Amino acid sequence: MASHTLFDDAKARLKEALQYANISEDVIERLKAPKSTLIVSIPVRMDNGELKVFTGYRVRYDDTRGPTKGGIRYHPNVSLEEVESLAFWMTFKCAVANLPFGGGKGGIIVDPKSLSRFELERLSRGYIDAIADFIGPDIDIPAPDVYTNQMIMGWMFDQYNIIQRRQVPAVITGKPLSMGGSLGRDAATGLGGYFVIKTLLPKLKLGNKKLTVAVQGFGNVGAHIAEILAEHGFSVVAVSDSKGGIYSPKGLDIKSVRQYKESTKDLKAVYCQGTVCNVLPAKTVTNEQLLTLPVDILIPAALENQITANNAKKIKAKLVVEVANGPTTPEADVILNRRKIQVIPDILANAGGVTVSYFEWVQNRLGMYWTLDQVNTKLEEMMTQESEQVFRITKQHSISLRTAAYVHALNRIAEAIHARGTKDYYLNGSQKG
Repeated sequence: MASHTLFDDAKARLKEALQYANISEDVIERLKAPKSTLIVSIPVRMDNGELKVFTGYRVRYDDTRGPTKGGIRYHPNVSLEEVESLAFWMTFKCAVANLPFGGGKGGIIVDPKSLSRFELERLSRGYIDAIADFIGPDIDIPAPDVYTNQMIMGWMFDQYNIIQRRQVPAVITGKPLSMGGSLGRDAATGLGGYFVIKTLLPKLKLGNKKLTVAVQGFGNVGAHIAEILAEHGFSVVAVSDSKGGIYSPKGLDIKSVRQYKESTKDLKAVYCQGTVCNVLPAKTVTNEQLLTLPVDILIPAALENQITANNAKKIKAKLVVEVANGPTTPEADVILNRRKIQVIPDILANAGGVTVSYFEWVQNRLGMYWTLDQVNTKLEEMMTQESEQVFRITKQHSISLRTAAYVHALNRIAEAIHARGTKDYYLNGSQKG
């Protein structure tokens, strides 16, 4: 019997949505497998003179609605199955956000923390050398993901330009501003998540009291959404990184916690004045414990498969907001639904990042750049509009927000596939002829 994979989990999300989406068999057939997959070997000369070969992947899942779009992650656990799953999710995320993109994703099997900066640069440039013919502003547009950042995107962008012997600014997003990056890109995923929460909270009727929040994952996305929520009156009581977390029922000073983490790489409950930070009393919790804290809103902002059948029964939050990709397994979804715990799915909740990546791509192609206010206003407009649409489908069919988001995306993907002709179109046409 075949083993159950992450990719199986990703495709399982469609099963219920198919009952409510107006699609043909052609759409299901088209989405069964990625359009194209590339596996590459990347030789890198290490600082000690040793030659080491790394394995990299790039998957273009579906380009029916436009060139594929998706991040590149550096992680020891990267696998082809994971990259395919993430590219699949990106296909639906772009459709939910109504972007003219399909889904793509890339990754390298590496622990980036074990490399020097020189080794990291050689690896990044080597990856682009290997996939340069597979990407392009009208084909596939990479961006940052787990353990990649502006600097790495800058190296990749520069290497692509060297190969092409010309400037191609729209080939990669998430670049430094000096290379054509967009204002607002760093905070986009977190800010987009806040706009979704702001739109849906009144509809989900969680009460008017000051809501408590726990954020699993205090990287770029988790730190941003924690700080934004704190600034807008939420009480963020717990945050964690890969080493563990901190919990204070009275609430954390997120701005100070973030300042301290960025300067020391350590996560502690602190209050900072200028550069002086005083440690405050707080409990130490594991990432697993954080997921089951007594809070109103739980935000997984780390890696996949954090909420499982093993811990879903212990979740105490009334609302889960998936800022990470695929943090909840299908089995856990069933349990959360049964317990009437609402889940705002990843393909909606974290679509702010790819939306501002789209804005960067547009600005690169126009050669005209927007202010931060313009970017954030456009982001809020799009996230609010799509959140409203997903909620409307939820109420219309009495289904979960996740299923509604997939129905919304499927209908848009189906429109693009149907426009090219379907089985019914060709059979009816031949019969009439």
